[in-house]
Amino acid sequence: MNKQLFQQVCDEVIGQRQGLNGIGTLGEKTVHSVLKSYYSPDNINHEIKVGSFVADICTGNEIIEIQTRNFDKLRRKLQAFLAFGPVTIVYPIPRTKWIRWVNPQTGEISPPRKSPKKGTPYIIFPELYKIKEYLINPNLNLRIILINLEEYKLLDGWSQDKKKGSTRCDRIPTELVEEIIISSVNDYQLLIPELLGSEFTSKDYKKASGLPLHIAQTALNVLHFVGAVDRVGKKGNLYLYTRQNNVGKD
Repeated sequence: MNKQLFQQVCDEVIGQRQGLNGIGTLGEKTVHSVLKSYYSPDNINHEIKVGSFVADICTGNEIIEIQTRNFDKLRRKLQAFLAFGPVTIVYPIPRTKWIRWVNPQTGEISPPRKSPKKGTPYIIFPELYKIKEYLINPNLNLRIILINLEEYKLLDGWSQDKKKGSTRCDRIPTELVEEIIISSVNDYQLLIPELLGSEFTSKDYKKASGLPLHIAQTALNVLHFVGAVDRVGKKGNLYLYTRQNNVGKD
């Protein structure tokens, strides 16, 4: 993780966009563009055709895909890319977010308001579930990137204040907070809260992670599939889990 390089890339990408068309008017969103330049400053490696698909980054030795959501759309790409060689999925998560409202008629932008919600690495699990069968492939790696950002939203919603149902037009990164690298089954231990005891249920995981129960259940489903946790019994109607250490990708 290189915070200085990340800040430098942010300044360069945001400066270029302000000089062109402004916020939210380009096809590629700013978070995606910043991360692409951060992981491969040389744009000769960007948007490279690999087989029938186009990779965000291809260095010749590795493919990097930056995906903010909709991992189900990655399935066909992964099928092709993983046969080529190592593939890394980069998943950005807003750690702290400031909201700014844009008046679409006047272009006026409100002062930033800090969102009370804080992002955590655990929210990746619903997306991982969509590509669960690929997670045990030794060529697949994950990078979970926690960033602070400003989110720009248009005042074009259906409510009286135009905020409900509004359109998110762009997200502007301001700081790189943390990078979590998952390159083996052992690394999935980073997605098991330290607060958990030696044995735990989905309700315990929910409490420790701050996730809703149904997402905590999805998390443990994924962790069990990759071999990061074992089911060792039941507690009432709930499975009882324990960490599985010292394992690796086969």
